[in-house]
Amino acid sequence: MSQFLNNIWSAISTENETLIKILLIPASIIEAYLFMKIFLTIFDINSTLKKKFIYILSMTIIGILTTNFITSPLNILINYLCVFLLIKYTFNIDIRKSLIALVISSFVIALSNTLLQNPYLTLLNINLETFMSVPLYRSLYLAIFYFVLFSICIILKKFKNIKFNLTLIDGLDNKTLQLLSINLSIGFITLFIQLITTFYYIDIVPLVISILNFILLVAFLLLSIYSFTRVIKLANTTKNLQCAEEYNKSLEILYDKVKGFKHDFDNIISTLDGYIETNDMNGLKTYFDEVKKDCKITNNLSIINPRIINNPGIYSLLNNKYFKATNCGVSFEIEFFLILNNLNINIYHLSRILGILLDNAIEEAEKCEEKIVKVSFIYEPKNKRAVITIKNTYSNKNVDIEKIFEKGESGKKDHSGIGLWEVRNFVKKNKNLDLFTSKDPKYFKQELSIYD
Repeated sequence: MSQFLNNIWSAISTENETLIKILLIPASIIEAYLFMKIFLTIFDINSTLKKKFIYILSMTIIGILTTNFITSPLNILINYLCVFLLIKYTFNIDIRKSLIALVISSFVIALSNTLLQNPYLTLLNINLETFMSVPLYRSLYLAIFYFVLFSICIILKKFKNIKFNLTLIDGLDNKTLQLLSINLSIGFITLFIQLITTFYYIDIVPLVISILNFILLVAFLLLSIYSFTRVIKLANTTKNLQCAEEYNKSLEILYDKVKGFKHDFDNIISTLDGYIETNDMNGLKTYFDEVKKDCKITNNLSIINPRIINNPGIYSLLNNKYFKATNCGVSFEIEFFLILNNLNINIYHLSRILGILLDNAIEEAEKCEEKIVKVSFIYEPKNKRAVITIKNTYSNKNVDIEKIFEKGESGKKDHSGIGLWEVRNFVKKNKNLDLFTSKDPKYFKQELSIYD
């Protein structure tokens, strides 16, 4: 028994490359889990067990392969690239958000490593080579390191106010997004260089320098987060002000309409009375249809309201399309019974789809004698889906509802025909989306379903 214990002690306390490789297998699993836990917690991302399992398994395999078959620092760079791709495609997060998740989560891990590794080597009086090759030192450090990371996850989970909401960057203008992307890229390069420097020189860098380096990294991280928050708030405030200006324009038109109705009310009643007195039902019907048209315009203007359409980007889009239709002489009718921010779709992608479908509807309706576009936003609790329907009158009754989605197909002069092709491609890539196209003798209809 004593000999057995001595053999074990000898195996873990001396250089043992085989045991180190075995140790790295569970270490890779734990690291993959903790990295995932950090960015899911910080960014408050809800995910299924299946997605978490796929991420951990994929990252574990990649980590083992890169560690054993690719030299440093190239293996670190490949790991970062794989993490980025897994975040994007496993958790369905767009490129910029995936980059933010990668950089901030990597910073948390790098900061913890910078804080712990140098004091650990100094305290045990060992060099980097001994640390990397002796299982006892390596496993003890990993236990401390993982405990610190796990504690950070618990702290982040308890303090919800320090979580970074990824939805804040939805709908930002391109200039702001480019600025954030450049900042993130510089931060990623800085972090990568820092990790390489730490890997090669951690055992010869004085402890004071390591502590100073840690403080600078923390300061850079906090300053970056503060700057991101300020820029995003400023951009969203600017967009809200633009929406307010557009709403004021709608209110002004609505006020003029109501004022006109009030001024003409006696004349309208007198005219109606005249038709009734003479029993001119046909004339009464024609006149009343004209009155209803004005009432519809007033009703539509009252619906295009940022309190009802509760997303600044979609509100601005619908407001612009309404005035575009009005200027083209097209009647634009809208029904809205939906909470946009609850939809399981990126608002930027939704706005692109709506923009293409509404432009097509308005341009087609403009060619008709009866120029009508009807839009409805409805949620169906029974089917757990939101349904956005766009109907318009159309002139080409022989239109092929399949062919219009082909690349390069367009009935408009000097148009590339890319719009509807892009819409269908995006819908096909998202399992929770469905686009149903149909037509009847009067209306051409596009029905977009967004499932929970």
